[in-house]
Amino acid sequence: MLKPQIPVAKEGYPFIIYAAFITLIFTLLGQLVLTGIAFICTTFILCFFRDPERFIPQNENAVVSPADGKVILIENVTDDRFTGGEALKVSIFMNVFNVHVNRVPFSGTVEKIIYTPGKFYSADSEKAELKNEYCATVLTTDNGKKLAYVQIAGLIARRIICWHEPGDKAVKGRRFGLIRFGSRVDLFLPPETSLIVEQGQKVSAGETTIGYLE
Repeated sequence: MLKPQIPVAKEGYPFIIYAAFITLIFTLLGQLVLTGIAFICTTFILCFFRDPERFIPQNENAVVSPADGKVILIENVTDDRFTGGEALKVSIFMNVFNVHVNRVPFSGTVEKIIYTPGKFYSADSEKAELKNEYCATVLTTDNGKKLAYVQIAGLIARRIICWHEPGDKAVKGRRFGLIRFGSRVDLFLPPETSLIVEQGQKVSAGETTIGYLE
């Protein structure tokens, strides 16, 4: 039985093709050292843009992780920028070795998209939340609860991609965008959400349950 193939995000094709072309040129020129370096870079880029399928939890109240990475912060906040009230914030840091395709944490209707240009501090720093470039999706569930998931650029990440548009029906676990080369996603949930993840825990987009909406 053949194993399923791991797909690659289409946004990565230009980078992969360019890197592979450079590798081919060095090979034809007989530059063995440069060929080896270029091959390693091509392999890294290919791995960076990998986009494996995920098994979405069936519990309809489950909130799934919007990103692969590590939970670096959990706190109660007053969120004036996105949800307009008290919120439970979960921050997930993605390093360059994580899958960078982001997935919808909970089903609902996209209320608005907030894009703000900014700086490019390290995504796991305190400055990143307030000053870095970000793209926020504010979503309302069928039960009228509001939550937001915010893609934040990092030190190396210079391109945030979000496929959502206001009015879209977002489906839990489906892909909604990606951030290129290291970044962070902040999740703002209703304060009564029952969390089951812990700070320092590694999570997988669309697959790991963050908590349950009450």
